[in-house]
Amino acid sequence: MNTDTVTRTFVEYYEERGHHRITGSTLIPPPGDPVLFTTSGMHPLTPYLEGRPHGQGRRLVNVQRCLRTTDVDEVGDPTHLTVFEMLGTWSLGDYEGPQSLEWGYDLLTEGLGVDPGLLHATVFGGDEQVGPDTDSLRVWQGLGVPVELTVEDNWWSNGPFGPCGPDSEMFLWTGCTPPRSTPTQDERWVEVWNHVMMRHRRLPDGSLVPLPQRNVDTGLGLERLATLLQGKNSVFECDVFTPWRDTVPGLWHVDEPSSRLLSDHLRSAMVVIGDGVRPGNTGRGYVLRRLVRRALTVLWCDDPSRQLGDLQGELYRHTLGHFGQTTDPDEVRRVLLDEERRFGLLLERGRQVLSRPRFRGPLDEEDLHYLHDTHGLPRDLVLSLRPQDS
Repeated sequence: MNTDTVTRTFVEYYEERGHHRITGSTLIPPPGDPVLFTTSGMHPLTPYLEGRPHGQGRRLVNVQRCLRTTDVDEVGDPTHLTVFEMLGTWSLGDYEGPQSLEWGYDLLTEGLGVDPGLLHATVFGGDEQVGPDTDSLRVWQGLGVPVELTVEDNWWSNGPFGPCGPDSEMFLWTGCTPPRSTPTQDERWVEVWNHVMMRHRRLPDGSLVPLPQRNVDTGLGLERLATLLQGKNSVFECDVFTPWRDTVPGLWHVDEPSSRLLSDHLRSAMVVIGDGVRPGNTGRGYVLRRLVRRALTVLWCDDPSRQLGDLQGELYRHTLGHFGQTTDPDEVRRVLLDEERRFGLLLERGRQVLSRPRFRGPLDEEDLHYLHDTHGLPRDLVLSLRPQDS
């Protein structure tokens, strides 16, 4: 079952249950959102979760591309990507958590063919402000799915204050043995779907007040789910990465960890550029610059002659097309090659500066600040040129 089939099955299932498909936004959040990039499907819907009527009704479904800077350092493991797609559903003051969980279980087991015996759930166990989520607990017990109660792991918030609430997560067993232990005790339980009962607003003083309506917000990582359904061991083996997997290792003869990082970071950079961001020293531009330069650092580690110009145009067209972007692939390629040229010049200047007698010994914080403020050499670049000092 490829990602297109998973997406179609998901959307059609919820459309049959009265949900209206809405168009996903770009990676750029709506005005006023404090985050740099859209990190989940709920970001563009925040006003409606807070009570504003939505023009397409109270039951919604969509596919949203997301970027999470918090996952950048995790890239290379079996489940994390920088840019990914999130399947989402919303009840805006309509049905509540138990209905959402029952539909989720039915779609996974009947619609997508997941063995019920490979499922585990987690539920909010309660704290000093909010009691345990007994409604969700009863649903899972009634379906015969094992449940683990947690506190912090099952409370969802969109920052230190704002909409929040208890959540219930679905996990799928990926081990070679029969399922054992619980999701918090065994990493072979992989989270696939989160159902948030968004009922509260946290105020700056830490207190909770009810939202104007009781919502349900769910999110399901498309690439992660497709990987599990396809019986693969990592997201880099699912079908959306086929062109990258067929190209990168042979093109540059890199090992598996390097191939994964290059594929993720360069693919993510293409999508970010496709949404209108350009490299810079602050904000979104800096995130893009960091992605490109991390990829180049890995690419040039063993062979400085490797170039981004080696990438085939098909990779640009496939990536932009998959995310429905209309940006000219040649423009995206030009931005990447220009950033590669700038980074090459910065590396050369950095090597010249670091060869001076003052910097031949271990570098302290004063040195790092001086190199940044006077020569424009960021800390991560300096430490990549002098890894023995990191």
